[in-house]
Amino acid sequence: MLSWEYPPLVVGGIAAHVEGLATAMVRAGHEVVVCSLHHPGEPDDATVDGVRVLRADAALPWLPDDDLVARMASANHQLVQLTARLGTWQPDVVHAHDWLTAWAGDTLKVLFGVPLVATVHATERGRHGGHLPPGLPGAINSVEWWLTYQAREVIACSRFMAREVVSGFELPPEKVHLVPNGVDVSRWLTDGERLPAEPLVVAWGRVQYEKGFHVLARAIAELRHRVPGIRCVIAGRGTYLPELQTHVDIDGVADLVQLAGFVPDNELKALLGRAGCVVIPSLYEPFGIVALEGMAAGAPTIAARTGGLAEIIEHTDAGLLFEPGNHHELADAIELVLTDPHLADRLRTHASTLLRRTYTWDAIAARTAEVYEVARR
Repeated sequence: MLSWEYPPLVVGGIAAHVEGLATAMVRAGHEVVVCSLHHPGEPDDATVDGVRVLRADAALPWLPDDDLVARMASANHQLVQLTARLGTWQPDVVHAHDWLTAWAGDTLKVLFGVPLVATVHATERGRHGGHLPPGLPGAINSVEWWLTYQAREVIACSRFMAREVVSGFELPPEKVHLVPNGVDVSRWLTDGERLPAEPLVVAWGRVQYEKGFHVLARAIAELRHRVPGIRCVIAGRGTYLPELQTHVDIDGVADLVQLAGFVPDNELKALLGRAGCVVIPSLYEPFGIVALEGMAAGAPTIAARTGGLAEIIEHTDAGLLFEPGNHHELADAIELVLTDPHLADRLRTHASTLLRRTYTWDAIAARTAEVYEVARR
């Protein structure tokens, strides 16, 4: 597997996905090697939970910082070089996760003479609301298109993403396979019994415009005088952070909304253990693994009715949905969950059942292995 991020190097949701999938594949009896990037304090060749993790130092200062595609293409050479450490060991399949590892995936499929499988976790067109602004987004879209063309089989994490990939890259529908994300419930359970819920709203993820955190800030402003003691923590880093801080200031909720930056998993679990609800306010979300993580932690979940989020929650009674971008609807949903303990308990119960039935990594690894077998035919 090729991934630009692998824990403890975490940028977005891909790190958790690849780790969960890789370790579950090992439990199923497969040999898995993950090629990813160097992270300070981590060895560049180690076996973790049965997964051999190779890491490349891709710091290439001679390329301009503003040419992302050129830097990624050059850094992919470093990922390919990692395979020199494998000796006589050879894979049966090369699996590239998103466009950032497209070049390495295409090269290794030829070097090893094996099929390439690609997972498209999101698309640049989708991030920009269905259109491509000039410049970098168009270049990334071209790499995404090329990756799906070069791959024998393509995986999408939701029906929404499968439709987007088929139409956006003009792929035959039979080439695109639906395999959802998953969650390791044991990693999100809080220690001991869950504490009594506070009027605390928690949200987290990459701080980008499409994640909709500014919508949550406006909803909190509406709730100042409707829910006594309400406060909100938004955890995560990203390029939209300064603009989000401006939204928080303009909406007059700087005393209620804390932009916490990066929060380690143990601290995030502690927050979720006290939270009255978690909110995923995304304007665009191919899947929404944070929704599964919130449910796994036992926090009532409220999410925007968009993309994969809607598919996870619709008709399950495992969470509440609101129209993307509608801060009035979001405010009403938050107030309902924070003031109705019976509703909150019902959402938690149904969420626990949903996770056990549908979103275990072992089930998802089995479905991924089926795609590998199709690719090898």
